[in-house]
Amino acid sequence: MAEQKIITKPQTKAISFEDFLVDGNFITNEQLSKARSDSVTAHRNLFDYLVTEKYLSEEDLTKARGKFFNLPYVDLRTKTIAKETLLIFSRQPLINYRFVPFELAKKVLKVGLVDPTDIAALEALEFLSQKNKFSIELYIISYTSFSSVIHTTESLSKVVSEALQEVAQKEKEEEKKTDKKDEEVEEKIQEEAPISKIVDVIIKHAIEGRASDIHIEPSEEDLRVRYRIDGLLHSSLILPKTVHSAVVSRIKILSNLKIDEQRLPQDGRFHINWESKPVDFRVSTFPTVVGEKVVLRILDKSSGAPTLEELGMWGRTLEIVREAISRPHGMFLITGPTGSGKSTTLYSILSILNKPGVNIVTLEDPVEYFIDGVNQAQIRPEIGLTFASGLRSILRQDPNIIMVGEIRDQETAELAVHSALTGHLVFSTLHTNSAVGALPRMVDMGIEPYLLTASLNVVGAQRLVRQICSKCKVEIEPSEVALQYIREELPKIPEIYLEGIDTKNIKVFAGRGCPTCGNSGFRGRMAIYEIVPLSKPIQGMITDHLPAVKIQEYAIEKEGMLVMKQDGVIKALKGITTVEEVMRATKD
Repeated sequence: MAEQKIITKPQTKAISFEDFLVDGNFITNEQLSKARSDSVTAHRNLFDYLVTEKYLSEEDLTKARGKFFNLPYVDLRTKTIAKETLLIFSRQPLINYRFVPFELAKKVLKVGLVDPTDIAALEALEFLSQKNKFSIELYIISYTSFSSVIHTTESLSKVVSEALQEVAQKEKEEEKKTDKKDEEVEEKIQEEAPISKIVDVIIKHAIEGRASDIHIEPSEEDLRVRYRIDGLLHSSLILPKTVHSAVVSRIKILSNLKIDEQRLPQDGRFHINWESKPVDFRVSTFPTVVGEKVVLRILDKSSGAPTLEELGMWGRTLEIVREAISRPHGMFLITGPTGSGKSTTLYSILSILNKPGVNIVTLEDPVEYFIDGVNQAQIRPEIGLTFASGLRSILRQDPNIIMVGEIRDQETAELAVHSALTGHLVFSTLHTNSAVGALPRMVDMGIEPYLLTASLNVVGAQRLVRQICSKCKVEIEPSEVALQYIREELPKIPEIYLEGIDTKNIKVFAGRGCPTCGNSGFRGRMAIYEIVPLSKPIQGMITDHLPAVKIQEYAIEKEGMLVMKQDGVIKALKGITTVEEVMRATKD
């Protein structure tokens, strides 16, 4: 049988689409220049701006894109689409990739596509065409056209309504058939209920959207589902309040939590396989005045740890870290607030050190990445396995390298320092605002300064900033605030860090917004760092109990230390992030 394929594929031109609009007399050059300037200033998508400001109608703009990509245009608002055709694909891929099947004849399926540049959508169509053994003919459609069709398909609220009706029916049937205890009946009903389909959709949509957390939040009127993507929360679904208890109960069953306990917070976890990849979920419930809120942290164990370079550690900073982790013993501390990527940095370091000749043991809460060859343990305070007690046991396991997820108390701090002094390489994290802030924090925990200087190799701090989407990145005129911020920090940055940057001709970039990044202008995150090696002078300052401010001033002036905001400015000038992101992440 011949291999199935997409018949019509978009063909791109040598010129940009914006220039194509001018050359094709869709808009004038003056209109394009004004639209570019105004849309960037307002941080809006250029094409949305053209439609909103009525330079072009949405359908005319879609027709122009069709000519640009050599794709035929179709208006699905005027077409009657057979229900069987719409049901060829499940609804979720249609929403995720924004395409619609609208006609099938002789094994040729006509599909309307909103964004011809969406590679993921084209790959999904290629896969589906082979799976269903038919060819696909692509047409371009507007988003309004797409929405009109999607809204006619089965909505999530309808699924919820039917699920609730089925749950109610099953409850009645179970009451007649069994005399089991109420809790057992409720658990059985919830396990079998179609409400599980709704939970599955919420989870799968989060994974496909690269979310790190799912927030299920009740209010007096409804139930809101929000996803945290690249560090920011985005509203996704608004569900009827009537499904709240059923959804929470389903998640509790998955997490092995008590269904009938609604007054106290609970913590649990569960595991699924998503497209042959293992994904763990750490679940936390919290009672509020309008019902239980549930947060699910998504832990994709299959992804593995990124490299230090991918995290944003370059140049002199990377050299300092590589030198520190090559030592046979000592302590490496990384600091920052919750969610700043500290554990990911340590995972990347452990991946470098993970060799057959060394024994690496970790204590974590939770285990976020799985590293083959590393002995990883999850702390369980409820049975007495804490960072301190676990670390005491690890020392009897003949380790070369130890990672302690976090130093929270004096006992853990003393054991970590003792481990570093007795020939182990120890990695851990602290919650402080700056790198040098870790030094007085350790002293406050009861560590003598002479022990700290003898054990600590290097201390660092980090924050996460969003990366500009590579698909829609454009050069922009910096705002006065951004320009002033750059001019204040640029003279303080040592020349060694400015290689490849034209400091006389400052350029900054931003994302216009596109389907790839969900029109946010950002996709993915990167860390900004400050790293302080404990040189002899700094060790002497610690022993003399000098304040952290004095130590940082010396490290900057005498040893060329790069602080986080300066590392952020470098990344902004290289077009990786925006100045506004750096200002947000480093705000005291």
